[in-house]
Amino acid sequence: MTLTTDTRFTGTRPVDRYPTRTAEPLAPFARSEPTVWGGVCGPIDPATLAAHDTHGYSRYDGLLSPAEVATFRAELDRLATDEAVRADERTVVERASAEVRSIFEVHRTSELIAELVRDPRVLDRARQVLGSEVYVHQSRVNYMPGFQGKGLYWHSDFETWHAEDGMPLLRAVSMSIALTDNYPFNGGLMVLPGSQRTFVPCVGETPAEHYKASLTEQEIGVPSRAALSRLAAEHGVDQFTGTAGSALLFDSNLVHGSGNNITPFPRSNIFVVFNSVDNALVEPYAAAAPRPGFIAARTAEPLVR
Repeated sequence: MTLTTDTRFTGTRPVDRYPTRTAEPLAPFARSEPTVWGGVCGPIDPATLAAHDTHGYSRYDGLLSPAEVATFRAELDRLATDEAVRADERTVVERASAEVRSIFEVHRTSELIAELVRDPRVLDRARQVLGSEVYVHQSRVNYMPGFQGKGLYWHSDFETWHAEDGMPLLRAVSMSIALTDNYPFNGGLMVLPGSQRTFVPCVGETPAEHYKASLTEQEIGVPSRAALSRLAAEHGVDQFTGTAGSALLFDSNLVHGSGNNITPFPRSNIFVVFNSVDNALVEPYAAAAPRPGFIAARTAEPLVR
């Protein structure tokens, strides 16, 4: 694993720059790494890249054509109704309704999605922001049905990936591709623009096999209300809305969440996390054992087209 030159080592693991899951509260602090690393050309224009650097995210309307959206929606329907997929440990169901909530490592079980993660429209944007070759840290499809779709509380993905997976540095980016229209009222993703510049340590020890509960309802590894209030007062709240086929590319430390969907309009998306090959996972920083490989890939092989 290649690390930045000022990283020190304790044994085989870099010193923890982002302590979290502590017994006592720690104050939020500025991140060490840039949001946009640079040095790699790609399809993002300079103005959009500058805005991404400032806000921690960028939107891309019409990333997929209507025909592509229809194809991928059919694929999601096929996966959700396949009994073998439903019985697989990579599939997460809602506690109350038993509806399929997420299917992980989907780029390894769906040829269509395997092609999508290597599509230049997707892959090259991730490479451009992270300034390196990348690999898939995590992939999944998310379903939020109408009337009973459950949201996720405010959190930073990196906090979990650092604490429970052993991701050393802030050099990962996620792309959420909408396969249904995202309205302000059907549980669309909310973000705190600019919050990616501040790391918020969380309180509380990571329980054993925490991922089994956190994938449906996260309680450990979430910012305090005081920290969220300060971030919201400083940055405000934005929401990802748009037609099916649009996409949101966002930083791993951007604080985000979603509300419940009590409307008749379902919401589904393909979600892919790209990590720099120079940021491969080590032992978890705040968990007794790493999460399974289908949630956090532990082999940093560059994606090639």
